Amino acid sequence: MTAANGTAPGGAATTPGAGDNGKRRIGVYVCHCGGNISDYVDVDSVVKELEGDPEVIVAKTAMFTCSDATQQEIIQDIQEQGLDGIVVASCSPKLHTYTFRDVARRAGLSPFQYTQVNVREQCSWTHTDDKTGATEKAKRLVKAGVGRTRLTVPLEPIVVETVPKAVVIGGGVAGLRAALGLAGIGISAFLVEKEAQLGGWAAGFGEMYPYGKNGRAMVKDLEAKVRSNPDITVFTNAEVTGKAGSFGNYQVDVRVQPGGGKAPETITVNAGSIVVATGFAAYPVAEDELGYGLDGVITLPDFKKMLDGATGPLTYNGKPVKNIAYIYCVGSRQDPYEVEGGHEYCSRYCCTATVHASLEVAALGGHTHQYHLHRDVRTYGKYEKLYDESLNKGSVYLKVPDDEPPVVTRDQKSGRLLVTTKDVLAERAEIEIPADLVVLVTAMVPRENEELTKALKLPIGKSGFFNEIHPKLRPVETVVDGVYICGTCQQPMNSAEAVASGLAAVTQSASILKRGFAELDPLVAMVDQSLCTWCGACDEVCPYGAPQEIEVTGADGAVKKVATIDKTACKGCGGCIPVCPVNAIDLEGYTDAQIRAMIDGMLAEPGLPGCVTQEVIG
Repeated sequence: MTAANGTAPGGAATTPGAGDNGKRRIGVYVCHCGGNISDYVDVDSVVKELEGDPEVIVAKTAMFTCSDATQQEIIQDIQEQGLDGIVVASCSPKLHTYTFRDVARRAGLSPFQYTQVNVREQCSWTHTDDKTGATEKAKRLVKAGVGRTRLTVPLEPIVVETVPKAVVIGGGVAGLRAALGLAGIGISAFLVEKEAQLGGWAAGFGEMYPYGKNGRAMVKDLEAKVRSNPDITVFTNAEVTGKAGSFGNYQVDVRVQPGGGKAPETITVNAGSIVVATGFAAYPVAEDELGYGLDGVITLPDFKKMLDGATGPLTYNGKPVKNIAYIYCVGSRQDPYEVEGGHEYCSRYCCTATVHASLEVAALGGHTHQYHLHRDVRTYGKYEKLYDESLNKGSVYLKVPDDEPPVVTRDQKSGRLLVTTKDVLAERAEIEIPADLVVLVTAMVPRENEELTKALKLPIGKSGFFNEIHPKLRPVETVVDGVYICGTCQQPMNSAEAVASGLAAVTQSASILKRGFAELDPLVAMVDQSLCTWCGACDEVCPYGAPQEIEVTGADGAVKKVATIDKTACKGCGGCIPVCPVNAIDLEGYTDAQIRAMIDGMLAEPGLPGCVTQEVIG
C-alpha cells in the first residue's frame, strides 16, 4: 500500500471525530483491484490529486481494498488518525457497500459516513482505450465522493421489531423445503400455493436427476411432513394479492378459493419476511415451430412423463420407438432480433435433463437409436459423467449450426418423421434422420406473476425472472427488505439447486426474525414540515406508500396538513423529491447540499479541491 498526505499534523487523534476548527478528517483509499483498475487508471495520480485538500488526512492505494489486510489497515487509520469519514474508490457499490460499512462500524465510525466510488465499472472498464481520460475521470469521481463525505453525519440505523413468522409463496420443492426449514427453527410459516395440489413440476415426474429420486415420492414425503407440522399453515387454491406494513411486520393478503362454487375470501396474515418460490413455466412452443403439431413431435416434459409410465421398451401410439431425435435449445439461446420475445439465456438444466432421459430410454431396452442435435452440450459440473455414460450407451451427439436449426417434416412415402440438419463437425454435411419421436428440449421460462409482482414490488431481471441484489454476495435477497426469492422463479435450476436456494432464503429470514429486531438503512426521505403544504404529489409517485398525511400545529397555533415519511416503508429512491413544488423534501445521505458538493467535485479543475456549482448551474 502506498500513501500520500501521511499522518495528520499534530499527531494522531484517539477517537473518530472532526478535527480542529471543525474541519473534517477524511480517509481515501483507491483500489488497484488486481489490475482491473490500475491497468487503465493511474491510481497514484488519483491519490496525488488529493494532496491539496486539507480535509483529506489519509490518501492511499491498495492492491485489494476488500482484502482482510487492507480492511484492518483502514480500521487502524480511522482509530489512529481520528478519521470521521472514508471514501473507497473501487468497484460497484452493489459488491462491497456492506463490506466497508462493516469496516467503519468495527472502527467506531458511523457506517453512513462512508462513500463508495465506482471507478471500475464506471471508469476503468469503460475506458480501456484511454488511460489518460480514465485517470482524469477517476480523479473527478473521487473528488465527488469526498464532497459527499464531507457533508455526512453519523446517522443511526432504523430499528424495527420483527414478527417471527414468514409467508412462503409457492408449494413446489423449493417452497415445501423452505416452509419445513422455517418451522424447524421456530419460525411459523404460511405456505401459499396457487394450484389445488402441492408439489409443482416435481409432483408429475418419476426418477429425476441429479440423485435419481422419484419426484412424486419426494413430494409426497415433503407434503406429509408439511401438513403434519403445527407451525405450518397451508393455503391451496390461493394467491397473495397485497402487502402492507413494513419490513419485519408485513400484513399479507391471501385470496383463497374455497371451492364448491363458494366466493373467494381474503385472509390477512402477519409475517416478518416473505419467501417467493413460485417456480417456472415451460417454453410455449409455437405451432409449426420445429415441426410442433405433427404427430410424434413432443416436448421434453411430455416425453419425461411418457418415460415414467413405461415398463418395457418404449412405444408410441402402440408402435415401438426405434429412432429418437432430440432437438436442444428450444426457447433458449435465441437471438431476440430474429425471434420475437426470444430468450437469450441458457436454460441450464435442459442438457442434463435430456442426457438423463436418454439413459432412462437405454435402460428400458429395445435397441432405440438416439440422436442429440445440440448447439453445445452443457452438462456442467459432475453431470459430465452422465454425458459420458450416455455416449457409452450408444447416443449419437451432432453439433448443429446456431443459425440453421433442424427442419422437421413428415416423409410422404414412409409416413415417418424426417429431421434434416447439418453437422458442424463434419464440415456442415447435411444429414437426414428418420425418427419415430422428435423431442423438443424446451427451456424454463419465467412464470406469469404480474399481480404478485405488483403486490410485492418485486424487481424483474433482463431475462424476465425475479432479480436478486447480487448473484454471489446476496443471492436470494431482493431490494425489498424482508422479501426473498428462491428456486426457479429466480433462474433455471434443477431440484437440488432449488432446495439449496430455498434453504438459503430460510437462513436469511432466520438471521433477522430470530433476534426479534432488524436494522434498516436511515437513508430515507425527510420532510421540512414548515415548508410542506400537503399537495399529495409525493404520495402519488411513491411506489411504497411511505408519505403519509398528518396534521400539525404551527408556530402561530394554526393547524395544517403536512406530509410525514414512514421511515420503515421508505426505500430512499428519491422519487418524491423532484415532484415537491415547495422543495420540502430531502434525502438523508444524499441531500441537495451533498449532491451539489458532488457536482463541485466533478467540475473541479485539476489541482483544485472543488468549485462553486451555484455559479455553474444557477
